[in-house]
Amino acid sequence: MNENGTGLPAWHEGGNPPPGALPDLPGTRPDSATGLRAADGKVAASAPPDDDEVTRDGGDQAMGRTVTEERRAGLMDRLRKDLRNPLFLQGYALMINTGITAVLGLGYWFLATHLYTAAAFGEGQAVISAMRLFASLTGLAFAGALARFIPVAGRRTAEFVLRGYAIAGATGLVAALGFLLTLPVWGAVYADLAGFGPGLFFLVSVLVWTIFTLQDVTLAGLRKAVWVPVNSLAFGLVKMGMLAALAVALPEGGLFGGIFVSWIVPTAMALIPISWFIFGVIIPRHVKNTEESAANPPRLREVGRFLAGDFPGAFSILLILYLVPVIIAGWLDDAPTFGYFSIAHTLGSMIGLLAANMAVSLTVEGSFNAAQLAQSVRNALRRTFLIVGPVIAVVVVGAPLILSVFGPGFAEAGTPLLRLMAIAVLPQTVIEICLSMLRAQSEARKLALVQIGMAVLVLTSIVLLFPLFGIAAVGYAMLGSQLLVALLILPNIRRVINHGKASQIVAG
Repeated sequence: MNENGTGLPAWHEGGNPPPGALPDLPGTRPDSATGLRAADGKVAASAPPDDDEVTRDGGDQAMGRTVTEERRAGLMDRLRKDLRNPLFLQGYALMINTGITAVLGLGYWFLATHLYTAAAFGEGQAVISAMRLFASLTGLAFAGALARFIPVAGRRTAEFVLRGYAIAGATGLVAALGFLLTLPVWGAVYADLAGFGPGLFFLVSVLVWTIFTLQDVTLAGLRKAVWVPVNSLAFGLVKMGMLAALAVALPEGGLFGGIFVSWIVPTAMALIPISWFIFGVIIPRHVKNTEESAANPPRLREVGRFLAGDFPGAFSILLILYLVPVIIAGWLDDAPTFGYFSIAHTLGSMIGLLAANMAVSLTVEGSFNAAQLAQSVRNALRRTFLIVGPVIAVVVVGAPLILSVFGPGFAEAGTPLLRLMAIAVLPQTVIEICLSMLRAQSEARKLALVQIGMAVLVLTSIVLLFPLFGIAAVGYAMLGSQLLVALLILPNIRRVINHGKASQIVAG
């Protein structure tokens, strides 16, 4: 097996073969000094190889190519091969989207912390956290079903996506309405949401963000995740521009401050063109391309059974990401301190999204091709660790420097939390890949068991550790809980991979 993983020489996929790679032909002989072939008994003239030339594949010499050039060529060959694999293509696109979101997010938060007061920034972040709690919590709880069934929905794809939007939006609105009716319970930081006008604006914001969140999952399910980074780039740039423009007109925090308005207005603006692109262009092509493979779309009963197992678990695991900031804001009752927490928590969560991105791609590809699930699981694990490993190392070492960009208070208060959450991504990668593997297998009961157990562990740990460690308790709870769950589910991943290996041997 050669570097390209095909069993063929590296030059077989394109380009000219290196000297010495061709077999002996009649009338030729190898020349021991140069490694070249001479025809008709004549020795071809050539200078001896330089010291920096390398020998590959048992003596074949790559003339004129340095070790660095060889490695660079190998990496490019691997990248080209990865981009021909839908699993990697979709996963990389979603990871690039996370990277773009992180970079633009850093720019947005940098402007926010320098253009607005610490109190206004914390208040704005608190309202955004509440909006994302009900929008993302309910929206992303349906993400597993969308990723699982869009690839096989066939002629019912548009109907399936619209129903997902409607159910997720309605669920989010009901949950947000319950939040508004119980505002005193959540702390004084949310007092600005009281009243009919503020409440209506908040509910509309929840609905807008729910659909915006599901659009990315829909694009991934349609194997068009390459468009997600484009959407995020445009959204991020408009959001930053509006944030700066509103710093004078709306300098306060809260629901009608420049921070929240600059967040939600570009979101609403993005819904129209992206919705047209999905329903007017991509879905018709998807229906045509999957006319034979998805001739029998899943019935509502099948989708319902999957949701019955997947939704409670997904809802539980999302509580960790979106409920925790809202709870911390209420416990702290201190807008500047919550601002310190929100930056570190959001950055740590974004690193975890890198693992989740490849996991979404694994669910989609596992649904398209169940026979290759074991190989896809192995590939997803290898590539994800290869990508998140260096990112985690950089964040752990450079956390104080990264956070100091926003001000000395952010570095002092948020460094322990950011480091702990970064390290916790290592076991989280195993968990995310396992969950996507279970979704592709429609193992709803196991999904719920892992996710609900994870949520109970994290939330209980935060309650117990917060009085001792403050905001860093979130990091300790994430690291300890995810490490335990990863160790418990690792045997299940190994069984799937080993079963796939055994099947390949039998097939061979």
